[in-house]
Amino acid sequence: MTSPKFQLCVVCATLVAAASLPALADSHTRIVRLSYTGGGVAVSRAGSDSYGRAMVNLPIAEGMKIKTGDDGKAEVEFENGSTLRIVPQSAVEFRELSLRDSGVKVSTVGFSKGTAYVNFAGTKDDEFTLEFGGQKIALSQAARLRIDLNDRDSSIAVFKGQVEVKGSSGVVDVKKNQTVRFDAQNPDQSKLAKNVQEEAWDAWDNQQNDYHERYTAKASTGVSPYPYGSADLAYYGNFFNYPGYGMMWSPFFTGVGWDPFMDGAWMSYGGGGYGWVSAYPWGWTPYHSGTWVFLPGRGWAWQPGGAWTSVYAQPRVLNAPAGFVAPRAPTSGTSTVLVSRGPASTFSGGKLTLRNNSAGLGVPRGEINHLSKVSEKVETHGAVNQRVQTAAPPRMASSPTAASPGARPASGGRTGAGSRESSVSHSPMSSGGGGGHSAGMAPSAPAPASAPHR
Repeated sequence: MTSPKFQLCVVCATLVAAASLPALADSHTRIVRLSYTGGGVAVSRAGSDSYGRAMVNLPIAEGMKIKTGDDGKAEVEFENGSTLRIVPQSAVEFRELSLRDSGVKVSTVGFSKGTAYVNFAGTKDDEFTLEFGGQKIALSQAARLRIDLNDRDSSIAVFKGQVEVKGSSGVVDVKKNQTVRFDAQNPDQSKLAKNVQEEAWDAWDNQQNDYHERYTAKASTGVSPYPYGSADLAYYGNFFNYPGYGMMWSPFFTGVGWDPFMDGAWMSYGGGGYGWVSAYPWGWTPYHSGTWVFLPGRGWAWQPGGAWTSVYAQPRVLNAPAGFVAPRAPTSGTSTVLVSRGPASTFSGGKLTLRNNSAGLGVPRGEINHLSKVSEKVETHGAVNQRVQTAAPPRMASSPTAASPGARPASGGRTGAGSRESSVSHSPMSSGGGGGHSAGMAPSAPAPASAPHR
């Protein structure tokens, strides 16, 4: 059985990178969101070659790196809703994440191996640069593309829009449904093909794009200054009006016995203190803005509004019930503090057992339709079984071999569901071993290989 609760303990016990993020006192420093992890995904801090297991909702800062193992997949969301995805045996570095005095957001991402999918929203006041194999792409208009990089060559396939690739060979214009390839031994030479060959992970990328498009369109507007995370709010919960409070949001699979700080971790950010990282798959926007309010007879709900906080997110609660004590950040030290008190949905034998008060923990995004109706059944029965796709991910024959990032357990061990907090020290991730699914994620199946790009 795959238990997200156990995985969360392993994740937090080995999160050396998250616990060592650079201090973000400079107001011009930005963070983006690690919005999806599946399989072996590892992160490292700026200036370090030491990797730790990744956790969903981890703030990604300038200088951090992400790599995947044999079964790893990851997605990063930017403030404007743009996404970057990598598949097994891939590695990226966030070389610049800054904010100019003019308000322009500057993002530079470097690729060192593997396959990456980029969906750039093309919003105003965004500079988005991709660097790989001696080539550079500066995106200014909406575009969707795939980058492949190995020891032999590199290629860029454009699914939407048009891009300019700059390198030693000059500038190459690549239009929609075209592919340009560069030889690693002769990077000044390029070959332009007027077609795009389908690859094994194209369907999975399409599946994720469809998820964002479908649920972002259903999301309420004006609840956050940034659109990233809005699709997850629409899928994993619903908005409603409540007398005296106005617009509120609450996750599915919760009752009066649940609170929003049951599962997550306090992460240390260099010399700047601690910030809260939620383990819930929707746990980004409600922990960086707004207030959690306890509504009598209904339970906890999130009220949008207020200032946006970066990595130093702290719990903000209102009208808490008797006996509730809001979690407080550690006042000293640098160890990750795991909080693991709630139940989780678990996967076994092709079925997902969804439990009340799990708040979506363990529910793979987009794979269960009409989640609100399923939540009503869970509220009535306490738990229900739901069949989900469990096909093994496709292998990429052209990918270079790489060790799957594993984890060496740190001190502290596993924290039981009844525990409050557990402090764990940090240990570097070993270069070998397998990677399980990260916190809050059940195994996700790829879309059918025949799914076309749109």
